[in-house]
Amino acid sequence: MISKLSYKTKQFFFVFIKLSIVFGSFYFIYNKLTTSSKLDFDFFVSFLNKKAVFSTKNIVFLLFLSVSNWFFEITKWKILVSFVKKISFYEAFAQSLGSLTASLFTPNRIGEYGAKAIYFKPKYRKRIVLLNFIGNAMQMSATVLFGSIGLFLLTQENTIEINFVRGSRGLLIIMTLFILALLGIRQNNYKIKGFALIKIKRFIGNMPLKIKMTPWCLSLLRYLIFSYQFYFLLSLFNIELFYLEAMMYISSLYLLSSLLPSIVIFDVVVKGSIAVYLFSFINISELTILAVIMLMWLLNVAIPSVFGSLYVLNFNWPQDETK
Repeated sequence: MISKLSYKTKQFFFVFIKLSIVFGSFYFIYNKLTTSSKLDFDFFVSFLNKKAVFSTKNIVFLLFLSVSNWFFEITKWKILVSFVKKISFYEAFAQSLGSLTASLFTPNRIGEYGAKAIYFKPKYRKRIVLLNFIGNAMQMSATVLFGSIGLFLLTQENTIEINFVRGSRGLLIIMTLFILALLGIRQNNYKIKGFALIKIKRFIGNMPLKIKMTPWCLSLLRYLIFSYQFYFLLSLFNIELFYLEAMMYISSLYLLSSLLPSIVIFDVVVKGSIAVYLFSFINISELTILAVIMLMWLLNVAIPSVFGSLYVLNFNWPQDETK
């Protein structure tokens, strides 16, 4: 049906889709800032002014941490893609921020897979989707690694109320899925996100060790950067915690919030609810925690997605080399 449309009609729909993504992203950001049930935006700004968070020195350092966070994410993507096709840092920059904007209102940023894939010609797209999955899995492994340690230490120092009925049900579901996964792995036609498992094994096995290890190390570095940014924001609100003590709560927060499916635009709500509960063990006020979560979201999601909208608007569909 689409192939029967005229060139001008296709171009019109293409521009319409790009504008819809950009306006939709801006609307969700605006809506999140002005209608949050957790933290009123005007009160949020006045609260920050009262705490004197917005000094030039603090803003510059916070932006430096955010830029570093995204620099390593872009570098990680550039290295991963090099296994399939060499791209410049600028191309990786445009793809990373553009896909962030496009996936802003999709569950668990699933739209990122398609958004990054369309930057490439059709013959590359399946492998690009798989590389994006591998990159996200690397980042998730860093979250699980630090989060598991933090959550273990947290449960040793605090009494956490657990609904054992719901917990046992959840454990039963996880065990069932794990068993099914083990059974599926033994089958060559078992698929993950549409890819046969045997092909995924072969694809990863053919990747050079450098392309495997460097992005994983960058994932660990990114985790340390944005978790330290969280700690630095806490210190700006006069919260006196040792770094390792704070990391116990911060790593637990990121682990628990990553396990819950959510749309990126509502990520601040999910993290805010979990953070308020976790940091209540050390008597940090709800307003302080919500302000830190909101600032983290602004610095690492909202502002980069604004820049990403420029690349969405300037995006041109790649032509198939066979045409």
